[in-house]
Amino acid sequence: MLNKESVRTLTVAFVLCLVCSILVAGVAVGLKPIQDKNKVLDRNKNVLEAAGLYQPSMSASEVTSTFESFQVKLVDLATGKYATEQQLSEAGITDVNSYDQYAAAKIPAQSISLAGNDPAKIQRQAKFAKVYVLEKNGKLEQVILPINGYGLWGILYGFIALGSDADTIKGLTFYSQKETPGLGGEVENPKWKAQWPGKKAYAADGKVGVEVVKGKAQNDEQIDGLSGATLTTRGVNNLVQFWLGDRGFESFLKNLKKGEA
Repeated sequence: MLNKESVRTLTVAFVLCLVCSILVAGVAVGLKPIQDKNKVLDRNKNVLEAAGLYQPSMSASEVTSTFESFQVKLVDLATGKYATEQQLSEAGITDVNSYDQYAAAKIPAQSISLAGNDPAKIQRQAKFAKVYVLEKNGKLEQVILPINGYGLWGILYGFIALGSDADTIKGLTFYSQKETPGLGGEVENPKWKAQWPGKKAYAADGKVGVEVVKGKAQNDEQIDGLSGATLTTRGVNNLVQFWLGDRGFESFLKNLKKGEA
């Protein structure tokens, strides 16, 4: 049977644990708006980086103001056209800006299974994808597309930017990846990323032309593979080919080029 001293000790310990739990929960709740704001800022920065518009010296307000030049839209991947208000309403999407296609991919009603045709190894794909469109005087300047796919250790998430012809690559960036530092992690190396601008996404026959190959590129459509990272190289190639292909943004880019998106 516990004596009074033991009861007192346990009571004090319980109260301290309870107070600490409340404090931790309070701090977490208080920090969430800041974390959400930083998450949006990081997203905006990576969109600008893919577009070649980001400078390390830019302040948070400069990143935000530059990003606001882009229109944020949702694409119906089944039709290759911008989602209509009716479609969004039926899908329960009330805010395009806060829409998360990767979260939507986990919801059966908002996604499709890629079983049997999943080179990017993402298992499911959201029906609607968020794109960022930059126009000047009503004409397309750039379109930034979200891309993701499995590397060696996990899913890589990034953006690829195409120019006014919806074909010439302006840049590529990955903002989240778990690849081996110094090997597959070199997807974030500026020297490796510098190979992408100027490449054509599509070959003369209309098929996806840009390709990440093992070793050194042998022609203008190829990108050097990542040294010592065969599986990451293959994964990056597969995810780029997938998202630029007919299960990704190919139809949308064709419609965009014709002004019919």
